[in-house]
Amino acid sequence: MDTSNAVRLLSAIAAIILGSGGVIALFYLANILVNRLPFKARSRVLPWVYITPALLVLTAFLILPTIRTLILSFMGQRSETFVGLDNYIFAFTNSDMLVAFRNNILWLVLVTGISVGLGLIIAVLVDRVPYEPLAKGLIFLPMAISFVGASVIWRFMYAYQPPGVEQIGLLNAIAVALGFEPVGWLVNKAVNNFALIAIMIWLQTGFAMVLLSSAVKGIPKDVIEAARIDGANEIQIFWRITIPMISSTIVVVSTTIIVLVLKVFDIVFVMTGGNLDTDVIASRMIKEMFNFRNFGRGSAIAVILLLAVIPVMVANIQRFRQQELTR
Repeated sequence: MDTSNAVRLLSAIAAIILGSGGVIALFYLANILVNRLPFKARSRVLPWVYITPALLVLTAFLILPTIRTLILSFMGQRSETFVGLDNYIFAFTNSDMLVAFRNNILWLVLVTGISVGLGLIIAVLVDRVPYEPLAKGLIFLPMAISFVGASVIWRFMYAYQPPGVEQIGLLNAIAVALGFEPVGWLVNKAVNNFALIAIMIWLQTGFAMVLLSSAVKGIPKDVIEAARIDGANEIQIFWRITIPMISSTIVVVSTTIIVLVLKVFDIVFVMTGGNLDTDVIASRMIKEMFNFRNFGRGSAIAVILLLAVIPVMVANIQRFRQQELTR
């Protein structure tokens, strides 16, 4: 049985198990069987009874598809011939792919840096105002909107009409009212990537603010008061006390946003379709796979994206373990 058939079989088994109360029936039957075992054997077997369904689902929907994608990445366009590293060579030498890599790096630097920076500044500032819940609610509100919904909203914000025609886009209407020429935010290659990045920052700043605000509130008040008694001003407290004491939270928020940015697709697809040098890795993968029907190249790009995410996740897991050891 080849890998694709195995994936279909395990997916069907998982669907049967998960459907129609199958999980409850499975646990009930397993509990009866485990209770008949000796006590020592029961304590060893019982944990596996609970994690086996999850392992089956992970295997069917994550592990086997990943292996299949890895195999396809070494195959040709129709997955019929072995081409070795040709697809990976294409990914790192094709001009369109290099533009996608460049854009992804730009997204990583700007979205992560600005979202976390703004989130931290807002978290510190609103911690001292009486209308803190209202301010946080307004800033966090974009998180309730999907990426596609946010993209549709910002398409109206960026809407462009030629000079002399009434502008229906908010930004260009403001620009014209101030005496400037309207800007083609999505068609001007000098600004279109930054226009897309601004949407992601708008969405993620609230997420960063909420987590960092919780960390800021966890700083002992006596530490801050002691610093003030010693003559430290607010800027010194921010740089020498606040940031060091919440550094672990900053890292977690940053890595979470990095993973999200690495797989960003919706905003680019809705706003520009990846045209005019706005492609990112994920949108390029979709084009190769479904537009150009080149499954080998699409799979190779997917593997590259997976390899880019793994180090971030490993670093996160190691940091969680270190935090657990220090508690």
